[in-house]
Amino acid sequence: MKTMRSLLALLLVCVMALALVACGGNSSQNNNESQNNDQQQNQQEEQNEQNTENNETQAPTDQELADEVAALIDAIYVQEHTDKTDEQIAAARAAWDALTDAQKELVEGEEADPDYFGRDTGDASKDDARNADEIGENELLVVSFGTSFNDSRALDIKGVEDALDQAYPDWAVRRAFTAQIIINHIQARDGEKIDNMDQALARAVASGVKNLVIQPTHLMHGAEYDELAEAVEAYKDKFESVVIAEPLLGEVGADATVINADKETVAKAVTAEAVKDGGYESLEKAEEAGVAFVFMGHGTSHTAKVSYSQMQAQMEALGYKNVFIGTVEGEPEDTACEAIINKVADAGYKTVVLRPLMVVAGDHANNDMAGEDEDSWVSMFNASGKFDEVKTQIAGLGRIADVQALYVAHAKAAIDSIA
Repeated sequence: MKTMRSLLALLLVCVMALALVACGGNSSQNNNESQNNDQQQNQQEEQNEQNTENNETQAPTDQELADEVAALIDAIYVQEHTDKTDEQIAAARAAWDALTDAQKELVEGEEADPDYFGRDTGDASKDDARNADEIGENELLVVSFGTSFNDSRALDIKGVEDALDQAYPDWAVRRAFTAQIIINHIQARDGEKIDNMDQALARAVASGVKNLVIQPTHLMHGAEYDELAEAVEAYKDKFESVVIAEPLLGEVGADATVINADKETVAKAVTAEAVKDGGYESLEKAEEAGVAFVFMGHGTSHTAKVSYSQMQAQMEALGYKNVFIGTVEGEPEDTACEAIINKVADAGYKTVVLRPLMVVAGDHANNDMAGEDEDSWVSMFNASGKFDEVKTQIAGLGRIADVQALYVAHAKAAIDSIA
């Protein structure tokens, strides 16, 4: 019996031992599984963090970089100047400079394109912003719409300013542009700062100017001339005298038949230059050879648009049968490109010379008149199939000596009115 009890006790001990071993094994397995799960979770979290870091540090694509520059250009392609404009201009230039040549070709925005910074329009150093202080008591402020085409700015706008400077050494000649979009473009691309109207007038006040004569280089008494007069009105009481001189074509007149000495001077000057640049002996010889000259103006919805019809009347009064006046905007309607094409073709001319009737040979002359797009004037004249040859002359009125002399005469009348 004693032996039986011993055996039973021994069996009980063994069973308990086996149970303890089994429990211990399950616990160890659970611990191992838990550790494996923790490791996997940690690895996943580390992977997620790495993916986040990679996404944050991943370099932007070429297109994304180009789009950033396009947005910066669009931000300064505005007519309003603010306290942030200079900063925005600097940012746009720096971002453009950071692009590769391939990335620059991708720049495309509402107004932005690779030509904003990349197009070669000549040497900006040949221009003069004429924004110096220490003006003196007498200032002659030359106000232009402006152009971002460097060569034209130096030849056409500066050409007029230089003529005025030479004619009136006792008057300090300064410059203002009315197009802030153009001012921003020149500053961003070339580093040249040109005053807008408010800046130029404020500079005159700060410099102690007493007598202010404003010579607009505008063609006519149009919308831009009206805006100029409105801007000057706010500063009139800051000076002893303020006079705005006549624009190039003088008074508008009541209807299309009204012409004047100013229009006659411009008509003769631009025609003579076109004939000379075309290599023709005379306008009459060109006509005999079947050559017509088309002078393309801007056009306007302003009542001053009759000035273009008057210029056509002036050409006819001078006996210039092979000279036609057109406008980019097609206002007046009979100055639209299609209308001019028909007029020239109906008159029997087979060779056409296109030239701008604008003070500066800027964007309109280079693109709207002589550009490669299908809607440019040279393209439409060629596409009509009505002419054997279509030539272009890209030159503004401002570089013509007789036109410069006319501005000098207008400024003299304004100065004399003060005396």
